[in-house]
Amino acid sequence: MKIAVVGVGYVGLVVGTGLAENGHFVTCVDRDEERIQALRAGQLPIYEPGLEELMKRNIEEERLGFTTDFDTAVENSLLVFICVGTPSLEDGHADVSEVMACAEQVAQAMRGYHIIVLKSTCPVGMADKVRERVASLTSQPFDVVVNPEFLKEGAAVDDFMRPDRVLIGCEDVRVQEIMKELYAPFMRTGKPILCMGVRSAEMTKYAVNVTLAARISLINELANICEAYGADIGEVREGLMADSRIGSTYLFPGLGFGGSCLPKDVVACATFARDKGIPCDMLDAVSAVNDRQVQMFIDRIFRHYGGSVTGRRFAIWGLSFKPRTDDIRHAPALRVLDALLEGGASAAVYDPVANRKVAAIYGDRILVGAKSYAVLEGADGLVIATEWREFHNPDFARIASLMREKVIFDGRNLYNPKVLAGHGFRYYSIGRA
Repeated sequence: MKIAVVGVGYVGLVVGTGLAENGHFVTCVDRDEERIQALRAGQLPIYEPGLEELMKRNIEEERLGFTTDFDTAVENSLLVFICVGTPSLEDGHADVSEVMACAEQVAQAMRGYHIIVLKSTCPVGMADKVRERVASLTSQPFDVVVNPEFLKEGAAVDDFMRPDRVLIGCEDVRVQEIMKELYAPFMRTGKPILCMGVRSAEMTKYAVNVTLAARISLINELANICEAYGADIGEVREGLMADSRIGSTYLFPGLGFGGSCLPKDVVACATFARDKGIPCDMLDAVSAVNDRQVQMFIDRIFRHYGGSVTGRRFAIWGLSFKPRTDDIRHAPALRVLDALLEGGASAAVYDPVANRKVAAIYGDRILVGAKSYAVLEGADGLVIATEWREFHNPDFARIASLMREKVIFDGRNLYNPKVLAGHGFRYYSIGRA
């Protein structure tokens, strides 16, 4: 099939490359000329494991191309995937202006039948608005499909190539069959392709994200209770995981969730619930607990130093909102960093892939280290903010020799408290006495 993918962010690049890898001819379109030129040269604007190799191979095989020519990309495609962002507005609603603008451009470029596929996360009812708007601008036949993405940053390529399920929101059986044909090669292990109404598909995306966010907030609240009563959240978590009704995913205590999806989707879901007069106490609580979790961690750091960090020097390991990505949007690490800087402290930071993005924001306000141990020299405290694998088994003797004060604030529970005590560290973690 010939496919156009609008938007070359995390979702668009993974979707476009993944479809090309399965033999389709894909044109990715974006208005940013500089970014398109870089992509043509095989240079990724993001870090996503495995994506660069796939992208370069499909460019060489001429199955994947990049352009700013929107009209030509649409004219030459049966399927047009809209993969642009829907960030939060100040009032909590999702900003769908980019989605609607893309839909309008598609309508103006159409010269025959097309299937418009909404990959962007949109509020319930958005597909109907897109259909109405496109119909008002063109007499060409078309269909609108809701096809939510469930890609985890850091594992997005694998998630797309071997999905747990594919959701197709569309009532037309003929269009459903086209979409099933498109995704059939990805589903050879027997995972389901679920067809449903467009509004149900839109709601499912939000339902999944708010459920995952709720699990994170719940385990963090349980961790705080454990700590207050001398229980160990790690042991409690084992008891939870052993229950087949609960399982193990998204039950890691820490600094809470961040990134471009969960924070905004929880708020957006609560907002469009309130638009219909529906109470959403649980959704509000999920966001409130997540926000409080980071602040409690910050407060703990300040308490250790008697309420003031003025003149202190901190090392921070991990800046991205999760490992295996350079995405720092809503990263808990940055909230911690901001609080320390505002409190009069200095900071030396290190992340395996996000250093460049952090340096672009903070400039000379912080020291960005090229190596993890280099940022420890003279530090009064080490903050573990993201659980990159290379932080799991460090040389504690070396850490102790570099730091001025042997204190570790572990926001991801990476270490054994007894081991740290044996090395002479004062060790703060989450949910452990």
